[in-house]
Amino acid sequence: MGNAFVVRYEMRPETADENQAVIEKVFEDLAERAPEGLSYASFRLADGVTFVHIAITEDGSEGLAVSPAFQEFQKGFGDRAAGPPVAGGATLVGAYGFTL
Repeated sequence: MGNAFVVRYEMRPETADENQAVIEKVFEDLAERAPEGLSYASFRLADGVTFVHIAITEDGSEGLAVSPAFQEFQKGFGDRAAGPPVAGGATLVGAYGFTL
């Protein structure tokens, strides 16, 4: 069985595009590394400043820890963010069209 988490946060308007660019680098890095046992998605909401990340990791997976680009994303987060992230575990109720 896997573990899921959801993180939601808001960026300052002047840093939202930068935040998206840093996230895109994370996905480039994950595509190169292809870590096993990780499903990950990130969304930029219609307001342009709110981001939501959803990750599902299988037991034993290193998850995002294997990505140096994710570590870089985390380093500069506080400088870009309008406030602290809201993070928590999640339980999958259902999915359609998602590969889990």
